[in-house]
Parts: sequence; structure tokens; C-alpha cells
Amino acid sequence: MDRLGAEKTTMKTSRIGKLIGVSLGPGDPGLITRRAWEVMQSDVHWAYPVRSRSSDSYALDIVQRAGLNMPKNYSPLLFPMTHDPEKLSIYWLEAAQTVLSVLQAGRDVAFLVEGDASTYSTFGHLARTLSALDAAIEVEVIPGVTSFNAAAASVGKPLADVDDTVVIVPAGYGIAMLERLLDDADTLILLKVKPLLNDIIDFLARRNLLAHSCFIEKTGAPEERIVHDVASLKGEKVNYLSLLIIKNPDRQRGEIARGCRKVVRVEEQ
Repeated sequence: MDRLGAEKTTMKTSRIGKLIGVSLGPGDPGLITRRAWEVMQSDVHWAYPVRSRSSDSYALDIVQRAGLNMPKNYSPLLFPMTHDPEKLSIYWLEAAQTVLSVLQAGRDVAFLVEGDASTYSTFGHLARTLSALDAAIEVEVIPGVTSFNAAAASVGKPLADVDDTVVIVPAGYGIAMLERLLDDADTLILLKVKPLLNDIIDFLARRNLLAHSCFIEKTGAPEERIVHDVASLKGEKVNYLSLLIIKNPDRQRGEIARGCRKVVRVEEQ
């Protein structure tokens, strides 16, 4: 075989690795799916998010509490706690370039994700940035248990019954938006409540919903905390991994017809 033919053969047989978003659930190792477990035990390169160069990774902690040992090859990827889009884009690019170099060497990369990779996750930013660098990279997402589903199970109350409406939103959107959303929500789930907790408590008091609210911190983890007396948390510093489940029992609703709400149609003029 001549040199040109050998180069063509090498190009055909070389393999580009795949990026896999491995959802781990919110904290309980028992909620890791069989597919996620299978991937982590295979010959993959682990990557996981950290908030600073010196901080630990909560996603990695879930895996280690599950009894899995660190592989020989792994990469902590820095995703700092900032909302500055310019700063974040720099770190996303750096993380994507790190992953790309591993993929181009023919190794699959398992990015460890707390909760679910498709729900308010850093994985989405990483996958989009990586695809912008190389659109041919294959991406697989392994779904997982979300924090609010696990929290509802811990509390022992369903998030929705029959035709209930459920709204899931980061609390950082602000009280004015929460006021609007609550009018159409039977269940309002607020994620990342730490920065606005005092304002949210005042909001719930004003809407007479404190008795119908529950605070859950680090659900599924050994440090899980459930607080039904939400007002008692005012002035307290809570963990970043905290949420509120709010029921809105007095919401105005239409009549039920055949198991569903009657559709209100606007008459044509």
C-alpha cells in the first residue's frame, strides 16, 4: 500500500469520542440510573464541574458515595458562580476545548451532572459550546431524577393531580414574575432560592401561602433538610442547593368537563 493509501485508511479508522451527559440525580446514589452506572464503569474519561480551582464537586461526591472509584483519566471543569456572560463564555470555551482534546484522541467523555442534564444544567452550555467548535461531535444525554421530583417524594406530596398546572422557575427571576406566575399555577416550584429567600417569605406571607409551602435543602444527600415552617428561615443563610415547593389551593379554576377543564374560546368578532 502506498503512503497516500495508508493515510486514507488511518483517516477512515480513526475514532472521535462522544460527549455523554451523565445525570446522577440530586444527591442519593440510589437514584443513579442503570444506564448512568454502566457508562461510568466503562472506559470513559470523567469530567465534572467545580465552582473554583480549590472547591469540591458535588456531582463527583454523589458518584464517590455510590462506591465508584476515580478513573485514571479525569478533568475538573471550572464553571464559576457568576452571571457575567463574558466571563462565563471564557470558562465555557476553556472547558469545551479541554473536552474536545480528549474526544479527538478517541476517548468518550462522561460529564457528571447532579440532578438532570436537561434541566438548568451546566451540561447544556458545555454541549453547545463544544458543538460550535466541532459540529460533528456526537452528544448523548442520559436523563436523571430532578431535585424537585426527589423533593416531592421526600415531602410525601404529589406535584400535580388530575389537570393541575405546575410551574418550575429559578427564584432569581424576581418577585414580580412570581406574582404573575402564581395566578396560573397550582404548584409553584422555586429553584435556587438562596439569594431571595427573605423576599420570597414576605411574598408568601402576603399571598397567605406560608402554610402551603415547604423548603427542601440538598434533597437526597445525607445533609437533606426539610422545613415546613418556612417563615422560620427568614434571615438564615441556606445552601445553594435549595428549593421551595408552593401549593396554591385557592387558585381560581374553570369547571371540569370529562376530566379536563372546559376550554374558554374567544368568540370571533
